[in-house]
Amino acid sequence: MTHTNKNMFQTKNTTIFIVIIVVTLSLQTSEAEDYTVGGDTVGWTSFPPGGSSFYSKWAANFTFNLNDNLVFNYESGSHSIVILNKANYEKCNVNDDIQTFNKGPTKITLDRTGDFYFSCSLSGHCSSGQKLSVKVTDNASSDISPAEAPPSLSTGPGSTAIATPPQSSASATPMAATFTLLLITIVFNFFSILNACFDSRRD
Repeated sequence: MTHTNKNMFQTKNTTIFIVIIVVTLSLQTSEAEDYTVGGDTVGWTSFPPGGSSFYSKWAANFTFNLNDNLVFNYESGSHSIVILNKANYEKCNVNDDIQTFNKGPTKITLDRTGDFYFSCSLSGHCSSGQKLSVKVTDNASSDISPAEAPPSLSTGPGSTAIATPPQSSASATPMAATFTLLLITIVFNFFSILNACFDSRRD
């Protein structure tokens, strides 16, 4: 095998390896999910059904992971979203906010781990129950399994269940990533063996 052909072989080997790495990273970053706050029926509103605990109970149905998105459905001018610290959240001090959103619907990316606190800035809306806190983790494997998931919430007798978990492929993604990593190992070893064979023939 000539030196030129060997270099071409090594270049193709490296290219294939890079492509597989990119595919693996794509699988790992595809876990982000969109969650409609309050469900499609209720959305983001003041005086929610079930009272001040409504959004807390809604959030308890989910495990929020890093880079997931919260979608707040509301009419611009009727409601808003403010991001608060814990102290202001607990006191409904919506005037001392970290960030404000006034145009609905609003999608907010959970771009860090830890606790997030949200409310509406309109007078009386926070105290009426229009407030939400979520805890964000960086462990995709901590997704709640169907057997462990809390039952769907309902707003009362004869009401429609809300906030069912989205149909997500996130739980299957780690397995797909594992198979991809296995494939990387197999392909890399295969080309290493071929490379060794060509070297032995040249010698």
